[in-house]
Amino acid sequence: MTSLIDWDVAARAAKRFSPPSPGVSRREADDVVGELYRATAQAADHVADLTHLHEPPVTAVTRVIDRPAWIDANAGGMRTIMSPIVERLTEDHPVGRVAERVGGRVTGVQVGVVLGFLSGKVLGQFEFFDRSGGQLLLVAPNLVAVERQLKVDPRDFRLWVCLHEVTHRVQFTAVPWLRQHMFDEVDALTATIETDPAEMRKRLSGAVGELVKVVRGQGNGAGLLSVLATPEQREVLDRVTAFMSLVEGHAEYVMNAVSPSVIPSQKVIESRFSSRRRRGGNPLDRLLRRLLGMEAKTRQYVDGSAFVRTVVDRIGVDDFNAIWSSRETLPTKAEISDPQQWIARVHA
Repeated sequence: MTSLIDWDVAARAAKRFSPPSPGVSRREADDVVGELYRATAQAADHVADLTHLHEPPVTAVTRVIDRPAWIDANAGGMRTIMSPIVERLTEDHPVGRVAERVGGRVTGVQVGVVLGFLSGKVLGQFEFFDRSGGQLLLVAPNLVAVERQLKVDPRDFRLWVCLHEVTHRVQFTAVPWLRQHMFDEVDALTATIETDPAEMRKRLSGAVGELVKVVRGQGNGAGLLSVLATPEQREVLDRVTAFMSLVEGHAEYVMNAVSPSVIPSQKVIESRFSSRRRRGGNPLDRLLRRLLGMEAKTRQYVDGSAFVRTVVDRIGVDDFNAIWSSRETLPTKAEISDPQQWIARVHA
């Protein structure tokens, strides 16, 4: 069956819309690739020391890639995530083959624009939807572009980023149920999708109003998805937001908790990177970030890191790690903002 989203079209469109890579010589490119592989291996020991999590023998592949390869990997992951949602929409309201084929290409281009934009932003990622064992992706041209922009020590910056991404790998391999937890949350979202055409038009109308707010610099930064969601979906989204705040904040905490002997310029990197994150890019860049809810993503780093730091400071790393025991010990959205609530509930 033809999909409502043509993923081949999405990947091709994304590569057309992806920004040009920074200019590097072949020797420079080889040096960057080699350094990133070494930094990944080095980061694993520091992550183990800081998290006290026991990673099993590594089966996830590490890939230092360019932007087109990142697009291919994430188009595959998005296909996996979106398949049950697409099936839910089409089973209630089937469309003709011609309309589906044409609509799939149009939607594919729209998805491609988003993937193309993100391909120039992502420094690294632990991707686990496309491959069951997971893959640690490091986007070399983006790392080079940012380290040049920030004027920071390249070796220190690359290790700093690798600490973040290796922490994600450790989270999802030392705590193997986390991957299934994410799939279950996708299923929960799928089960609550509103397929009534009148209700969908109503929510799309609300999305147009949110779009106007975003263009004017208003809105709450959560993106269009928050407007399109039903009350039931917002409950799921709140759980996902809390979960993402935890895993992103945990990785943020680790990358900034290493000894100065490991990354001598860490404080400089953290300061300049945070300043860059707050400023955003050019006006179009900022608009797209608001539409996609990436400002809310930035808050996940900040709020999640503050949560982890507070809990670890109060009760230590080993008691913090009770958070990985089960779904019931994961923090709620309210607890991310008030860590003492989580401590009182889990360590009463």
